Amino acid sequence: MIAGGLFGILYAALALAGSVGLGALVLSLTGTDTLLGETDTWALIGRIILAMVLWVIIGVGLGVLVPNQVAVIVIVLAFTQFLEPLLRSAAAFWEWTAAVGRFLPGAAGDALVGSSVFTAFAGGAVDPLEWWQGGLVLGGYAALFLVAGALTTWRRDVT
Repeated sequence: MIAGGLFGILYAALALAGSVGLGALVLSLTGTDTLLGETDTWALIGRIILAMVLWVIIGVGLGVLVPNQVAVIVIVLAFTQFLEPLLRSAAAFWEWTAAVGRFLPGAAGDALVGSSVFTAFAGGAVDPLEWWQGGLVLGGYAALFLVAGALTTWRRDVT
C-alpha cells in the first residue's frame, strides 16, 4: 500500500506536470492568464493528487482482494466506465436515489476534484458532496477494499 501510494504520488505529479505545464504554456502563448499564481489552483492540484493516490490504494486493495490482475482491471473498468455512470444517471431521477448516488466511488472522486465529464453532462442534476466529503468517502472505499483484501488474503495464504 505504501509503495502504491508513493507511485500514485509520482504518477500524479508527472501527469499534472505534463498537463498543467502544457496547458500553462498554451495559455501563456495565447495571452490568457494561467492562474498558477492563485492558491485555489494549487489547492485543486493537491486534491487531484490526493484523488489519484486514493484510486491507487483502491486498486491495491482490489488487487489483493481479487488475485487475478486481468480480472481486477476488467472489474474496475467495467464498473467505473459502464456500470457507475448508468447507476448515477438512473439515480438522478429521484431525490432519494440521487442522494445515495453521490456516495458512489466515481461521484466521490468527482466531488474531491470538483468536476468531471460526467458531472458536466449531468448539468447539475445532482448536488455533489463537498470536496472534503468526497475525499472521505473515497478514502473509506480504499480502507474497505484494503481491509477486505487483507482479511481474505491472510486466510487464503495461511490455510
